[in-house]
Amino acid sequence: MRSLLLLLCPTLLFAQAPKAPAPESFERWEKEIAAIEKRLKETPPAKESVAFAGSSSIRLWDLKKSFPKLAAYNVGFGGSEIRDVTHFAPRLILPYAPKTIVFYAGDNDIAKNRTPEQVLADFTAFDALIHQALPKTRILYIPVKPSIKRWSMFDTQKKANALVQAYCGKHEHLEYVDVVPKMLGKDGMPIPEHFVKDGLHMTEKGYEVWTALIADKLSK
Repeated sequence: MRSLLLLLCPTLLFAQAPKAPAPESFERWEKEIAAIEKRLKETPPAKESVAFAGSSSIRLWDLKKSFPKLAAYNVGFGGSEIRDVTHFAPRLILPYAPKTIVFYAGDNDIAKNRTPEQVLADFTAFDALIHQALPKTRILYIPVKPSIKRWSMFDTQKKANALVQAYCGKHEHLEYVDVVPKMLGKDGMPIPEHFVKDGLHMTEKGYEVWTALIADKLSK
């Protein structure tokens, strides 16, 4: 019967064949990346400054308020995954040769079903790109934060964080800045005061936790 149907309608075979997944596209970021590039060209970062790179938790960080005396620049873009940050690093990070990169991404990756092993592989690729071009640059890795909105993913986040922490421990230019314990209350749950209404992005109090931990690492 199937053979008869194919003879009568040969396109049926193609209609039933599963479609290959579309290749990862970075074009959706172009408008935002172009805007960041324009900002950087208009006000170039100081020599050997600190680059804050990653997703919306970086983009929304008021660096002037948190680090008033620090030569820093922000190239975060909301919704990004580690792969996105790596793809645009040659345009947003490498040209300015920062002495340190404060990195936060992986949160959206897990939310989009990237496995802990893939998160590690993606960060390894980011590190390889940076370290090859800028061997003296340090990377401070902020692990995936526990949040109210994505609490159901916490176990996966913990596994991903553990893998990246072990990787960072093998390299002198990498440092894992463990913000997770400071973001959990005595009940072991995310502290509500650290989050805005969406349960994902952080309040000023949440950033105060990150700022204190990062400032300590930058002072060393």
